[in-house]
Amino acid sequence: MAREYEPVESPDETTVFAYHDLTPPTTADVYRAHRTVSEYLPQTPLVRCEWLSAELDADVYLKREDTLPTGAFKVRGGVNLVSRLSEEFRERGLIAASTGNHGQSVAYAGREFDVPVTICLPEDANPGKVRAMERFGAEITYHGDDYDEARSHAERLATEEGYRYVHSANESELVAGVGTGGIEIVEELPDVDACLAPIGGGSCASGYCLTVGELTDADVVGVQSRAAPAAYRAWRDGHLAPHDTMETTAEGLATRVPFALTQEILREKLDDFLLVEDDAINPAIKRLLEEEHVLMEGACATAVVALMDHHERFKDKTVVLPVSGRNLAVEKLGRIIGDSHATSPE
Repeated sequence: MAREYEPVESPDETTVFAYHDLTPPTTADVYRAHRTVSEYLPQTPLVRCEWLSAELDADVYLKREDTLPTGAFKVRGGVNLVSRLSEEFRERGLIAASTGNHGQSVAYAGREFDVPVTICLPEDANPGKVRAMERFGAEITYHGDDYDEARSHAERLATEEGYRYVHSANESELVAGVGTGGIEIVEELPDVDACLAPIGGGSCASGYCLTVGELTDADVVGVQSRAAPAAYRAWRDGHLAPHDTMETTAEGLATRVPFALTQEILREKLDDFLLVEDDAINPAIKRLLEEEHVLMEGACATAVVALMDHHERFKDKTVVLPVSGRNLAVEKLGRIIGDSHATSPE
């Protein structure tokens, strides 16, 4: 097997290959990505959230990444990365592991640039996301009970078959692409005071750190469920060790392993990192749907919970929350709507 398809020493618990660029992108890299991404994806709306603004005595805006073709922010990174893919990988194809939105991102970009894609998913993957990936032309492989087991399988297949493994975070061009959403925020709302970003792998928060955090006086605040605190513990304690706890209901946050590239950015540039209770996520989803008729996944609902929990901190501030994904499974949505206890978080 050619040397470039063999794993190299990794700074974290995931597999990386020689073609992975673990150098953090700069703000200039994000602007270069913006030129590419804007050719393939529409600018997403930044809309004032009247309910939260009135509730918290603040100016709260929703960055509607859910209006992107895949329903989630990650497609920005997929488009930027695959647009710059080396010719040698176009025939062999791409492989990625995902709970859904990263997989959709890679599948969509693969279709746009005519590159074959294989996505490895855990056995209980969101059926709606699976169907979307299949419609984009991806081949689906199921393996394991959670994201990390599916990820290990994808890494093995990349080694054995020579696929180009698209890491969910250790990809400079992916993070730069994700950051293009932050450029749109800055151009439309330069006087923003704070941006709250959900953190699973950390590409969303990293992208905002490189844009909103660098180009304005705003604080970029990460948010994660207390039931899956791997990235928070790594950021707080300065390590890349996996964490045993991963019990969140929010699939976009469901990883035990922190990632080297995004952690490097977050440690240097993230202003704060908040944890929220997992049982507050579903009530936040229901309340936003009731009040604003906006559907969001559990991962981005953590930002709503954090804003409510820390309302005094954000009073009289201009705050942006990304609706980073809308691909909530229908069965889960039905349970949330039907749950008589799913009321407004305190």
